[in-house]
Amino acid sequence: MARTFTLIQLRYFMEVARLENMRAAAQSLNVTQSTLSAAVSQLENELSVTLFRRLASRGLQLTDDGKRLLSGARALLEDAEILHASVSGASQGLTGQLRVGIFAPIAPFIAPRLLSGFAQRHPGIDLTFLEGTQQEILSALERGECEIALMYDLGVGAGFTMQPVERIGAHVILAQDHPLAQDGQPVHLSQLQDEPFVLLDQEHSREYFLRLFSSLELRPKIRYRVSGYETVRSYVAMGLGYSILNRRLDNAMTYTGLPVVRVEISDPVQPIDIVVVHPVKQAMGRKAQAFARFASEELNDFNG
Repeated sequence: MARTFTLIQLRYFMEVARLENMRAAAQSLNVTQSTLSAAVSQLENELSVTLFRRLASRGLQLTDDGKRLLSGARALLEDAEILHASVSGASQGLTGQLRVGIFAPIAPFIAPRLLSGFAQRHPGIDLTFLEGTQQEILSALERGECEIALMYDLGVGAGFTMQPVERIGAHVILAQDHPLAQDGQPVHLSQLQDEPFVLLDQEHSREYFLRLFSSLELRPKIRYRVSGYETVRSYVAMGLGYSILNRRLDNAMTYTGLPVVRVEISDPVQPIDIVVVHPVKQAMGRKAQAFARFASEELNDFNG
């Protein structure tokens, strides 16, 4: 006997899966909690599976069957949108919502440009970004809270695919009156290892920066551990030490009113990649595929 379920039930299910809370999902969908609960129960009955585990004081958690349904539901709803557009004579362009996770420290540098450009290419897609740490974004991907994500290729496990979209080399920043900042010549990290080092202290990022030294059998003298990108630049501008960063800014001025000087590194050091990340066990929808292509084109063109 064929099983039947509705698109509305799938949409309700996806929102509950995203928020892991029936009350919050009902508020988001602007329906009563009883209506939402009934829809999910009907969906479970139609499929003869349990989609959520009820956890005391922790809300809801997807079961393995729920994860499998979530993997296919997004693509099915996209197909339904395209079918509706073709029958109704509406535009054939992609439509609907797309939420993309993004590693918070890189968001200020690339999110506005991607948001603006993607809206011009795909005006029917409502793109929003979810910012967080690497681990927060990976967890959001597993829950279905976002479909794909942009982050560094650091600490991404085997359960995810990675598509490189931008490669960034490391560079040193110095105060403008630092002796090595005067001639603009590349430096060896050995020339700086005895000076105070301002470390951008974020998960995975700090390990990457420290590996740059260890790969050369050097050990920096860490004087300050700072979590903010602009705070690192401000410390350096005030002469509190030097630092190593990846993202290159056109504006050398910091919040202190003093500039930093960017200096290239002579040593062979590993660059870092920004990648599009997607769960292996979930199908990537058309909107997500369109964004991944656009991000690759936009970021490569920007750096070219």
